[in-house]
Amino acid sequence: MNRDTFLATARRVIAREADALQALGPALGDNFADAVELILAAKGRVIVSGMGKSGHIARKIAATLASTGTPAHFVHPAEASHGDLGMMAEGDVVLVLSNSGETPELADLIAHTRRFGIPMIGVAGRPNSTLITRADVGLVLPEVPEACETGFVPTTSTTMTLALGDALAVALMEHRSFTPEHFRNFHPGGKLGARLAKVSDLMHGGEAVPLVSATTPMSDTLLMISQKGFGVVGVTAPDGSLAGIVTDGDLRRHMDGLLDHTAGEVMTANPRTIAPNALAEEALALMNGNKITCLFVVDPGDKGKASGILHIHDCLRAGIA
Repeated sequence: MNRDTFLATARRVIAREADALQALGPALGDNFADAVELILAAKGRVIVSGMGKSGHIARKIAATLASTGTPAHFVHPAEASHGDLGMMAEGDVVLVLSNSGETPELADLIAHTRRFGIPMIGVAGRPNSTLITRADVGLVLPEVPEACETGFVPTTSTTMTLALGDALAVALMEHRSFTPEHFRNFHPGGKLGARLAKVSDLMHGGEAVPLVSATTPMSDTLLMISQKGFGVVGVTAPDGSLAGIVTDGDLRRHMDGLLDHTAGEVMTANPRTIAPNALAEEALALMNGNKITCLFVVDPGDKGKASGILHIHDCLRAGIA
């Protein structure tokens, strides 16, 4: 077993694929902009199709488009010939991938787009191939060697196609001013969804929010702290705005004669707060930076009233760390 040979092969493959990507950028021209405009003009969906390895790349491109604001789905070309052509309709645009541009399983799908006037973007490695010549917009991959020494295994060609799909998706996304908030709507689960969660998604609201007025005796204030279970209580001004907060530290500082005071006399004024539309990740950073465990949620447009409370454990349970 020659371990050095394995390493040399890996480096050669990566170098060839990196060179291919370097060649891809300069090879793009007005036809790339035409493809973006064709997709933007479509009133329906982007139908992405390809056979074999190109099919796997097509699935990923469809998923990337769909998650970044461009409705898209994958149609298998063999299944298309057995009824799935019905998944394509007027208003759609079709993106077809084939390195050779001559994949026989694509014939019925290509013919269907031509018959019914469905715009088609072709991606292939041969400029004179059937796919490119029949497409409304043809995106031709630069001629570079595959990463394997035999030159038969789709490697650099699939890498370039994948990168081209990402380029289309990002160009469309940036044109539509697609924001992290939009992205979060399509990614509510997993680590990514957690990172993009808003404070309003995790906060406790309504009756769960521990609030007392400034004139509330400390005996009742302590009862409120115990009942709500957050270890703190918010103190409201006469107009309902959040005036302060009573924490464990405030209790210790007023230990002598504590029950002779009101919440307003014990509280810390102008506490740190967070807006409901802020990212929960931002709230966690604020709590960690100030060594606190809770933040009251205050909507700036709601006259300074506390609409919720967020505990650091809420963030940790959601996977934000």
